[in-house]
Amino acid sequence: MLIEIEIPKKMPETTVKTLLEEYFLIPRKIRHFLRTKKHVLVNGQAINWQSPIKAGDLLQLTFDQDDYPLKTIPLGNPSLVDCLYEDEHLIIVNKAEGMKTHGNDPTEIALLNHVSAYVGQTCYVVHRLDMETSGAILFAKNPFILPILNRLLEDRKISRQYWAIAKGHFSKKELTYTDMIGRDRHDRRKRRVDAHHGQKATTLVTVKKVLPRHSLVNCRLKTGRTHQIRVHLSHHGHAILGDPLYSNEKAPRLLLHAHRLSFTHPLTLKDITVNASSESFESHLNSLK
Repeated sequence: MLIEIEIPKKMPETTVKTLLEEYFLIPRKIRHFLRTKKHVLVNGQAINWQSPIKAGDLLQLTFDQDDYPLKTIPLGNPSLVDCLYEDEHLIIVNKAEGMKTHGNDPTEIALLNHVSAYVGQTCYVVHRLDMETSGAILFAKNPFILPILNRLLEDRKISRQYWAIAKGHFSKKELTYTDMIGRDRHDRRKRRVDAHHGQKATTLVTVKKVLPRHSLVNCRLKTGRTHQIRVHLSHHGHAILGDPLYSNEKAPRLLLHAHRLSFTHPLTLKDITVNASSESFESHLNSLK
């Protein structure tokens, strides 16, 4: 696997060693192989590990198959992929409601399989959406960039915004929910607010539109707990319409949609923002006005 990266203007000058170790998060064992095999070139030339690398330089990294063993998964149907953004390292797609992000076993076909068929190679999940949730979701196209994207996610540098149609009306236009979330001991499918054994969770809620009996809200995640938005809203009396686990109000689907994903590309340092549409979500919203 050959990775070529043109060092962007915004990146400060550093050494090859620091770049590979601290920024690209390449494991020590693989860095050792890159160094001993001379698989790191800058502008086509072999370099010293302490050589400076600066904006405009072309970095070339060659990985052997043993460095990053490629996984193979069954390929799905590429026609089911609604691509929002793609480059040589990552792809963002618009997931349909009712589709799993990945299968529960190696033979199950899910969005990951469809995306891999669309790209023509095995892709990797960076974050997940519940099966019932639609919207923008990010995949890595190679195992090199996967840990870099994972770090962005952990450092809260990937902004994820959701639209939800919630029960009732809110007391304020903007609210922040910080209730800790843990497993529901009585139903393994569910999560619940648990102040003693739960994990920290923060959801920023903004009311976008007040409907006769419901509210359209924008939810921005600061953490990524399972069912986080669904649990927070239902706990505060604003369950999402059509939620099969946390709401009694029926709808054709869970009315939760990941409408925006934004971050700075870790290799090009370009700002990326994608917006995902959903005809079924917008159709139901219009029917409630």
